[in-house]
Amino acid sequence: MPSTTGSPDYRDAGLEFPPGFVIGSATASYQIEGAAREGGRGPSIWDTFSHTPGKVWNGDTGDVADDHYHRWESDLDLMQELGLQAYRFSIAWPRIQPTGSGAVNPQGVAFYSRLVDGLLERGIRPIATLYHWDLPQPLEDAGGWPARDTAYRFAEYAARTAEALGDRVHTWTTLNEPWCSAYLGYGSGAHAPGRTDGAAALAAVHHLNLGHGLAVQEVRRAATNDPDLSITLNFHVIRGDDSTSPEARRRIDALANRAFTHPLLRGEYPKDLLEDTAGVTDWGFVRGGDLAQINQRIDVLGVNYYSTVTVKMWDGASPRANNDGHKDVGGSPWPGSREVEFEKQAGPYTAMGWNIAPDGLEELLLSLKEQFPEQPLMITENGAAFEDRVTETDAGRRVHDAERVDYLNRHFTAAHRALAQGVDLRGYQVWSLMDNFEWGYGYSKRFGIVRVDYDTQERILKDSALWLQELLATRRTPGTSEG
Repeated sequence: MPSTTGSPDYRDAGLEFPPGFVIGSATASYQIEGAAREGGRGPSIWDTFSHTPGKVWNGDTGDVADDHYHRWESDLDLMQELGLQAYRFSIAWPRIQPTGSGAVNPQGVAFYSRLVDGLLERGIRPIATLYHWDLPQPLEDAGGWPARDTAYRFAEYAARTAEALGDRVHTWTTLNEPWCSAYLGYGSGAHAPGRTDGAAALAAVHHLNLGHGLAVQEVRRAATNDPDLSITLNFHVIRGDDSTSPEARRRIDALANRAFTHPLLRGEYPKDLLEDTAGVTDWGFVRGGDLAQINQRIDVLGVNYYSTVTVKMWDGASPRANNDGHKDVGGSPWPGSREVEFEKQAGPYTAMGWNIAPDGLEELLLSLKEQFPEQPLMITENGAAFEDRVTETDAGRRVHDAERVDYLNRHFTAAHRALAQGVDLRGYQVWSLMDNFEWGYGYSKRFGIVRVDYDTQERILKDSALWLQELLATRRTPGTSEG
């Protein structure tokens, strides 16, 4: 259970983090790079999806985004100015292998090589994510993640990338949030490639898991600097006090959490998951030996956390509540469990409509410690979108994002409380370094601690960035008072 010490609203200040606790920030390739048709990069499913009318708010695309491909050096200078200890970025698969397989694109390798070298020169630890959702379009045309071959193509890509950068990258993360890739991409249709097939979503779950296991083995073989290996999961913290909530919580936990943690860390799929989804698929895509391939030792488990969900079983008569935090475009990210409904939660909320619940982060970290006591953890994403406003001052343009400062302070407090209770938590990467392309919401949602003016590409350090800068300099949480 969450700690009872400290402020009940998690607004503690002056909390000291140990020297080995790595604090940084995170981004993803399609969200920031731009240069979609430069440097030999091939098309990804997100290029196709964002250019399809009606799929993304305002018709926004990642064609330019933050133009990081051209501005990477000044962006690294900004990271150094903030004092980041680590930078979690993702590598665009279609920049390395434009068709998803075969020959490596030397221009793509050169870009990421310069990026990694630039980070090391500035004393910033490179944390490289191999897959943050930008599947090469030719692989989707051949079946995408529901097709078994995609797992093998991913392993090949991981090997080629590790051969090129595996003497310098500190931490390799295979996949970011495979829940989103599988269920939002192939089940609900809210994310690229926009398919709405529950059986395909579950096949994608397995092949993403398999791809992870194969990729871990390839990176361990190819890397020469003994890196850490990781995967990042977006855990669902599930609540509900209705009489039917225990059954609803069990079902959603199986689909959202245990469908990944159990094969990855225990070498098995939960029996109840297979039973719940038997009417959707027979899981015939799981072959002998697959689970042994998936169950590879990882050095750190990445934890992404933003909010909680509250569930109960639907009575089948009243309008079904669907407040699961994701865009509803007609399909379902919950194959086999459409009878679960997601209740509206108490506020306050971020601009995404997600509830703010720092106690959920503490609860999650303690739960993972209990389930997997030997597994080190790292918070690889946590942050919030708010309606930022630019203020003209004598010192220049400023963004006084007090809500985001408060959000970060409360969640760092939750992380500190978990540390104090013995959780092996290795670090915290704030999402996101910069405002960027927020997937189906386009540029309408701003998560960055650095504001990006999309017309001029000007970067402005928000108050939240200055808060993080002070935390990094002092190793103590500064609190939330505005200055």
